[in-house]
Amino acid sequence: MLTSLRSTLAEKLTIGRTGSRTLRANAGGRGKGNVLKMVDIEFIRKKHWVEGWSVRKISRQLQVSRQTVRKVIAQSEPPRYRLSENRACPVMDPHRALIAEWLDADLQAPAKQRHTARRIYDRLVKEEGFTGGSSTVRRYVAGLRVRPREVFIPLTAGWGQQAQVDWGQAHVGIASMPEIAHLFCLRMRASGVPFVWASPTEKMEAFLEGHVQAFTWMEGVPRECVYDNAKTAVVRILAGPQREEHTLFSSLRSHFLFDSQFCRPAEPHEKGAVENLVGYVRRNALVPVPNFASWDALNAHLLAWCEEECIRHADAWTKERAQLRPLPAHPFLAAVVSLAVVSRLSLVTVDHNRYSVPCAYVGQSVRVLLFTERIEIWDKDNCLARHTREYRRGETALELAHYLPALAQKPRAVTHAALISQLPAIYATVRDQLCRAHPEGYREFAAILLLHREFASTAIERALEEARTKGCLQASAVRQLVLNHTAPTPPPPLLLPPRLGAIQVTPPNLAQYNTLFAEVAR
Repeated sequence: MLTSLRSTLAEKLTIGRTGSRTLRANAGGRGKGNVLKMVDIEFIRKKHWVEGWSVRKISRQLQVSRQTVRKVIAQSEPPRYRLSENRACPVMDPHRALIAEWLDADLQAPAKQRHTARRIYDRLVKEEGFTGGSSTVRRYVAGLRVRPREVFIPLTAGWGQQAQVDWGQAHVGIASMPEIAHLFCLRMRASGVPFVWASPTEKMEAFLEGHVQAFTWMEGVPRECVYDNAKTAVVRILAGPQREEHTLFSSLRSHFLFDSQFCRPAEPHEKGAVENLVGYVRRNALVPVPNFASWDALNAHLLAWCEEECIRHADAWTKERAQLRPLPAHPFLAAVVSLAVVSRLSLVTVDHNRYSVPCAYVGQSVRVLLFTERIEIWDKDNCLARHTREYRRGETALELAHYLPALAQKPRAVTHAALISQLPAIYATVRDQLCRAHPEGYREFAAILLLHREFASTAIERALEEARTKGCLQASAVRQLVLNHTAPTPPPPLLLPPRLGAIQVTPPNLAQYNTLFAEVAR
């Protein structure tokens, strides 16, 4: 019988040899070191549960320990060896507590200045006389740094309920000059419809303008917007989801009546829909690197791309758009307001650049409104000046009309006035020609500049070109040329009523006056 059993077992082993998994059983006594395969386990379980063999009989006939047989009968899985306690490591054990202390202290240190496994090994060798290998330290540190993976819960949002907002960057060309475009990205959570607007900066005024542009384009406002913790929105992070918001951001929310939600610090994945949008718009709307004539042209291109995305999500966007809140009746002032004092040069310094104002306001305090694309300077309810916003430091924007009263009193200043360099080239050419022709030629040039009080700049520029060609560079001649080009056209003839038009008037005979003159002469 024993011979038959062994032959049967051998047959079972032969049948299950291909593809079977082997392992060494934790068996004592006679079976210690025997190799059990899955076919062995199947054979033992069938003998016990189907044919009714006892544990003793199976152990004796198959030469497998009873402990192993009991484990096989209790479960269909192969018995495995499990380490109940960590193996002793005489070299590392004395230093385990110190390594854990160093890693705990790293939690308070900057992320880029924390211990690496290599640094821990170097310190142990130098400070503690460690004699083990670096691989031993690496394995131990890796075990300490194992953290349970964070579990993410699937989220959703209703139609018109949530929008996610973020900034991104892309390289573009503006007027053939390389620029970095800061992309204000907003994406509706339910429909996936995106909005992208490009700005030269990510400052507060651009942050506000991006919202205004987005809500205007969507023709509605979502119930809540999700942000990270950028300084344009958050002044201070408080406990939990609480934030101390920037005053201007709070005014934006109160105007459009939406709620704000903020991600946990360093957890941008909580607004993953808009995080993906930043890369998506770069790959699909700005490849290859485009060149535009102006920022307005770039934004027109991005809006056209957004319209195409709306078509792709047409059904969902129709449902989402119907649930948006209506826009407020009055527009929002997307600007940062500050106060400044006009210098003796009739300039106001704003964001490391200078802008001119009328010289009558020298020494006075004025209100400055910083928009994304322009700067406005106000005195109470009177707008004194509007300038295109400069983003390179050290620039000076001058307007000729602001200095005309001063030039009337100081005509010699035109010889080196900085504002002449910002006028068309014909002005510098005429100035140099007049100053070379006569020592007081600057007076004539100052008189020409004062013509801007009466006429438009384009008309004077055209007259200067013509006067230079004709060789009559005098203020009076330039003024006459301007009048020639801007003379009012004669009014159209009056249309007579039909009744008056039908009346025939006989022209007078003037020859009788000649007869009268002849008689008087006699």
